[in-house]
Amino acid sequence: MMKTGDLAKIANISLRTLRYYDKIGLLKPSQIAPNGYRQYNEEDLIRLQKILLLKKLGFSLEEIEGMLLEKDPSWIDSLKEQIGLVDQKIQYFQLLKETIRKTIEIVERNGMSVEKTVQLLEIISKDDQLVEQYKNSKNLHVRIRLHHLYSTNPIDWFSWLKEQIDFSKGYRILELGVGNGDLWIEPKVDLRNREIFLSDISEGMLEDAKKRLSDDFSFMQIDAQNIPFKKDFFDLVIANHVLFYLNDLSKGLNEIYRVLKKGGVFYASSYSKSHMKEITDLAKEFDSRIQLSQNVLPDVFGKENGEKLLGSFFSQVERKDYNDTLVIDQAKPIVDYIISCHGNQNEILSGHIREFYQFVEDKIKAQGAITVTKEACLFIAKK
Repeated sequence: MMKTGDLAKIANISLRTLRYYDKIGLLKPSQIAPNGYRQYNEEDLIRLQKILLLKKLGFSLEEIEGMLLEKDPSWIDSLKEQIGLVDQKIQYFQLLKETIRKTIEIVERNGMSVEKTVQLLEIISKDDQLVEQYKNSKNLHVRIRLHHLYSTNPIDWFSWLKEQIDFSKGYRILELGVGNGDLWIEPKVDLRNREIFLSDISEGMLEDAKKRLSDDFSFMQIDAQNIPFKKDFFDLVIANHVLFYLNDLSKGLNEIYRVLKKGGVFYASSYSKSHMKEITDLAKEFDSRIQLSQNVLPDVFGKENGEKLLGSFFSQVERKDYNDTLVIDQAKPIVDYIISCHGNQNEILSGHIREFYQFVEDKIKAQGAITVTKEACLFIAKK
């Protein structure tokens, strides 16, 4: 066992920092001796190492608290995850170093140019984007994993989705919002003699998809509201749980309609207002101020209004429903899911994540499991 001073010395941090971590619940001592001395063990030291590295990589203490929620983390898995984060930082600094070197050469020959200054500023700003991209990727993985682990429907969402899409006449295909590329793992289509463009507005998501998929695909960073292709170009366009994130839905639909050929098909998925409602209710029961999304996404584009919205652009619109239930008997996946959402939950739960974790655990113990409704759908729109 180590006293506070011993742990601070080993980790090369101040006593004040360690006491602050104790105060906010980020790193509590394993035990407190009868004389009041706080004592830490090897597991506490391991936890502190991860805290310090994640802080060095740019994460806030609130975000780190959520990332360390698991009671019995695998140290090997933890280290592997940290290697991925460090690799991203190394790539960034290598790019920055090379840009500075080239800038020095240009300045020595011709003086500093506005163009080179702007380029350097853009690269410097990417350091802040790395952490944001990692969070986006991790959050998507958390949400998908919850469905993989606890769905009761024997046919998972992506398998069902692949069965609904008619790839037979799709020789030029565009997916908007590819995420981590799950739709194209074990594709239902022969990739030969086809041009398949996978896009996302997030550079980090696009990098994730590239790592998982083959060179048979073309990857592009695209905003669905401004698609850089000519009119009547694609046979199929796919937007899986994407449209409700657009700032201007009409502009996005107009762009999708424009790039589709006559007779082309647009596949757009969404969900109902009741989808995952039990998760929202659980969060609000803990604190009524929590909003898991800045907007009510199905109000923007959902099961209830999607057909009408698409009908303003497309001649034929059909809806197919996918229903499922999650039966969740562990607290951590629920808490991780809630933390991963796009609302104000992290701000409100800051400093209270352990308390919230215990709240969810108590609910599961009382009920045996938490049952969650899934009501997703796919709209098939023909031009």
